[in-house]
Amino acid sequence: MTIGVGGKTAEQALATLSDMTAGATPIGKDEHQQRIARAQAYMQANGIAAIYINAGSNLLYFTGTRWHPSERMVGAILPAHGAVEYIAPAFEESTLLDFMLIEGKVNGWHEHESPYQLFIDTLKRMGIESNAAQPPRIGICESAAFFIFDGIRPLAEGYALENARPVTAHCRMRKSKAEIALMQRAKDMTLAVHVATASMLREGITTKEVEEFIAQAHRKVGASGSYFVIVLFGEATSYPHGVSYVQTLKQGDTVLIDTGCKVHNYISDITRTYVFGEPTERQRSVWNSEKKAQAAAFEAAQLGAPCESVDQAARRSLEADGFGPGYKLPGLPHRTGHGIGLDIHEWPYLVGGDKTPLDVGMCFSNEPMIVVPGEFGVRHEDHFYMAEDGPRWFTKPAHSIDDPFGLAQ
Repeated sequence: MTIGVGGKTAEQALATLSDMTAGATPIGKDEHQQRIARAQAYMQANGIAAIYINAGSNLLYFTGTRWHPSERMVGAILPAHGAVEYIAPAFEESTLLDFMLIEGKVNGWHEHESPYQLFIDTLKRMGIESNAAQPPRIGICESAAFFIFDGIRPLAEGYALENARPVTAHCRMRKSKAEIALMQRAKDMTLAVHVATASMLREGITTKEVEEFIAQAHRKVGASGSYFVIVLFGEATSYPHGVSYVQTLKQGDTVLIDTGCKVHNYISDITRTYVFGEPTERQRSVWNSEKKAQAAAFEAAQLGAPCESVDQAARRSLEADGFGPGYKLPGLPHRTGHGIGLDIHEWPYLVGGDKTPLDVGMCFSNEPMIVVPGEFGVRHEDHFYMAEDGPRWFTKPAHSIDDPFGLAQ
């Protein structure tokens, strides 16, 4: 039997967990102000007059204001020079002020009025006048729904509308020490949940029961629950993001569990794959090839190297073991990794074509999954961040197929 897999009841497994959130500090007002200053410096250096920041993770990142995007335009205007201002329905002003961390004037619109005209009028009041000969560059948040851009576009004569991504990504892809600390805590919590979950597996348990346990376990360690969860048994593990049906665990099944939580808005995302019972030589061989590919990707993640080189290293390792080539199956059907922070998937990406140089503060998943159609899949997913001396793991990779959590060490 795989060490650490099975042997406990759900109650016994939960009893091993306790709140792990003590000392975790949310991002403060000073850091939000630093983020705004960094964005403005970039805008000034690159000739961008202002950006619109839509409700959601970008608004949260820059202003600390938590607001869910909806059919109504809610966001902020960040000029290259001057204070941030907000746009929101007039009836939401008091609520917005309550959620606001970085203070700013709220420009309110009534339900029969156009928020898009208000946006243009606010730019002009800020001193950003339209100019047909030399239109001011106005970035529109890349996460804004099309209806917002479509509403602004016909009113924006004399302005050059463009994607605000160069500004938002420039700031968000390089994490501060405070951000890395929050992600470290979230990942530590989820790894503890993984260990507890493996210990309570039993023959006949369903994926639904395991999902419910993981939600309970995340609450036990101090999260609000699971941010997401994927539990797969047997042949279903060959589907990277799951299947529509409930599975029941049996001896010899490959088990793949991918889950995460949030700590002060920052996300964990860890996958563990192991065998319930004794692994076959086939399972062992694929599991070890996955471990090698993950290690090759980590070693390739050197400061200044392009992001795509990490993906290339993982694929070279897999091809040497007979997988692929490229995206061909059996093999790796998707990118090796993604950035992570306030969003579970954010820039940059460890994928062919992403030539972004690896820089201090960047954080990534490392998950070069092997899919064997009709049989099973193996995904080891841990995350690393770029320190001043190179890559560092947030969590140690799985130890071995016989002892995935290194409990016998």
